[in-house]
Amino acid sequence: MTDTPARLLNLLSLLQTPREWPGSELAERLAVSPRTIRRDIDRLRELGYPVEATMGAVGGYRLVAGAAMPPLLLDDEEAVAIAVGLRTAAGNAVGGIEEASVRALAKLQQVLPSRLRHRVGSLSAATVSLTGWAGPTVDPEVLTVLASGVAGHEKLRFGYRAADRAETRRLVEPYRLVSAGRRWYLVAYDNDREDWRIFRVDRISEPRLTGARAAPRELPAADAAAYVGEKLSGLQRTVQAVATLHAPVEELAPRLGSSAERLEPIDEHSCMLYSRADALEWLAVRLAMLGCEFEVHEPPELAAYLRALGARVTHAAGGGPRAGATA
Repeated sequence: MTDTPARLLNLLSLLQTPREWPGSELAERLAVSPRTIRRDIDRLRELGYPVEATMGAVGGYRLVAGAAMPPLLLDDEEAVAIAVGLRTAAGNAVGGIEEASVRALAKLQQVLPSRLRHRVGSLSAATVSLTGWAGPTVDPEVLTVLASGVAGHEKLRFGYRAADRAETRRLVEPYRLVSAGRRWYLVAYDNDREDWRIFRVDRISEPRLTGARAAPRELPAADAAAYVGEKLSGLQRTVQAVATLHAPVEELAPRLGSSAERLEPIDEHSCMLYSRADALEWLAVRLAMLGCEFEVHEPPELAAYLRALGARVTHAAGGGPRAGATA
């Protein structure tokens, strides 16, 4: 192999396999002399790749952790596996990694060959996740286009469906993507309305990059997350709930996760839950799925909804009259 740049990339790809490579085996794989391998190892080190060498009969070369992340060289199967994993993480809002997943997915999608994009799309379309969220889902393809616009300061056009079902076309300067609970929001400057807006990503359709760059604007808030939180607090009706749960706090804390605003132990067998949500129905279903006995103290509307829900479930199971029916 006489093409030095190509040979160095192939060498780096081999060294990224978590094992130690004897110089003779690397030379055989790349069809060069052991002396060429030693020179190439020195070149990689000069480029900042931490290649460690060990002496002896079982010695060799291996790539170790350094101060910076080197570019990963992936084969087709690895690239497809990572893309599918990132799409899953982005679509299911895994706490703490949602935005990083979208950024990484956007970078990977940009360089994936068309044959691999087709494989990723086919696998994702044929796969569903068993989750507890029955609300609208977000297409990862939409997220990656939006993320590309944010990263490149490039204007976007898309269709948008408002809460009243009105359909509009928008031209925006994207600022940030924000994951809030079970939804994604795009923070952007709306060129037609000459003002900042937040857009629910599940209501965005057919986004496309325009190729027109936009100078970064100053957001009228400390950061994008604070801006979304401020806007949502003015739009949503927040339901606050207080309930006694008859199970140990250490058993319920992992199940409740971020849906518990506070979880205080009463004794070793029970605890007090303080929670809030933008939907009464979500709180009721969340409590019912905990798998323990509980009593709702606040609000009375939640207790009434649970009674009606319990009657409907009992009737559906053939154990009682229909909810609302008279004897």
